[in-house]
Amino acid sequence: MGGYDERPWLARYDEGQPSDIEPEFTDALAMFRASAERNPDGDILRYFDGRITLRELDELSDAFAAGLLDAGFSAGERVALYLQNVPQFVIALVGTWKAGGIAVNINPMNRARELDLLLRDSGATVLVCLQGLYRDVAESVAGDAGVTTVITTSELEYQTRDDPRVFSGTERIDLPGTVDMAGLIDRFRGHRPPPVSFSPGDTAVLTYTSGTTGPPKGAMNTHGNVVFNSQAYRQWCGLGQDDVVLGVAPLFHITGLISHVTLSLLLGAPLVLFCRFEPSLAIETIRDERPTFTVGSITVFIALMNAPDAERDALTSLTKIWSGGAPIPPSTVTAFSATFGQYIHNIYGLTETTSPSHGVPPGAEAPVDKASGALSVGVPIYNTVVRIVGDDGKDVPPGEIGEIVTTGPQVVPGYWNKPEETAAALPGGALHTGDVGYMDDNGWFYIVDRKKDQINAGGYKVWPREVEDVLYEHEAVREAAVVGVPDEYRGETVKAFVSLRPGRTVSAEELIAFARERMAAYKYPRQVEFLDEIPKTVTGKLLRRELRTREQES
Repeated sequence: MGGYDERPWLARYDEGQPSDIEPEFTDALAMFRASAERNPDGDILRYFDGRITLRELDELSDAFAAGLLDAGFSAGERVALYLQNVPQFVIALVGTWKAGGIAVNINPMNRARELDLLLRDSGATVLVCLQGLYRDVAESVAGDAGVTTVITTSELEYQTRDDPRVFSGTERIDLPGTVDMAGLIDRFRGHRPPPVSFSPGDTAVLTYTSGTTGPPKGAMNTHGNVVFNSQAYRQWCGLGQDDVVLGVAPLFHITGLISHVTLSLLLGAPLVLFCRFEPSLAIETIRDERPTFTVGSITVFIALMNAPDAERDALTSLTKIWSGGAPIPPSTVTAFSATFGQYIHNIYGLTETTSPSHGVPPGAEAPVDKASGALSVGVPIYNTVVRIVGDDGKDVPPGEIGEIVTTGPQVVPGYWNKPEETAAALPGGALHTGDVGYMDDNGWFYIVDRKKDQINAGGYKVWPREVEDVLYEHEAVREAAVVGVPDEYRGETVKAFVSLRPGRTVSAEELIAFARERMAAYKYPRQVEFLDEIPKTVTGKLLRRELRTREQES
């Protein structure tokens, strides 16, 4: 199942649009250099009232790379980026590549336990993080996790507005034992690191994905993966140098990395950043900066609709909108169009597909599955073959449900230092996604269920066992089982079923607070229900499926 010649639905490909595309560059750094040579004085980053041109980004990233190399950094080493949506993310990313390194994207909501795990797994020797995150989280784990150089920075840099909606309580901090990023760049400004080049198969970024059978795994997004899907976004969405990209997706996430950062580097088009998403600030930014394109979780667009200043003309410039990361209710697409007059195109992919493997083409509207009410996630993008396979591993015909299996130039070669997990998920290079769906007679794909227990909370993936392990740390908890339950805003949220030890008491609110202190904000349970016994199999395995069914029937 796949290949454009097999699908009758897209006349646009009979009108001169390509069905396949060829990579224009061997690596992500080369595509940035081409843009910098083509339009050096064009804006590449806009951050509140700050502006950074392509020429300036080239100089800033040169200085960052020179500073890394001066500190003993070697090609192939890893640099962990523990940052919000700030210009320093892009500077450090490009600078890491110029030093011959691999970037490691880390969610800034991760707490000490989670950060420690990812630093140790990646073997990162350099950590770039916000000052507040170092003080509150990273200081306690960085050294023991193997980090030898910590570079800190403030979200107040590169702008002067200090908007209280995102910067309230933020101040610059002096942190002994760390390297100030601004000082590092000033010290090495004008230095050029030795030339470096990568092959398409070299790893550009480690992007961590929470699996459903164990701890997070570092997907090895190669330079070839990054270049291909950056080009795919450009071609699929009809983008050029005159577009302006609105950065609403987190840059550490594969969606933000590709559809915001590397796409902008390829286009040489401005990327508009505002640190953290806040609906009224986003609407104000759209009015001021006139972005034309974005990709974000459906929760972003729900928040924009519910903002006090959600007037019909608020998003008039934003004519190219796609949404991915979480299921999209068809009613939300209709409501958004009624509010702003813009259509939200679905897009689908995984960390392991380096962002998109499917998308709704511009000018088309996704059909809705009549039986389940699910909105189609689109059709396979360029050069991508997608199969629906049954439990026997054989293809099933259109209309029948099975697992989605994807091959294409955007699929990663594997997981960092995890050969067994790689062999299980990517036999022969074909990604077994774990998502269950079907393809209709016209080539549209639908996701109808999840093969495993993973929870998708507003585009963030949550592994139930991790939440359960934290709950088990509480002295009153005897057993815990965590499942995803429907949530109007996030699509799905985390609920914990808990049984208590004899003679112990604890309230739901206390358990939620306990978990919140120990986990990223999207992971901790929003609901807790107490049971005398958690349902289990005869072998003692928790029956999450039974708990989910019970929730659906209640």
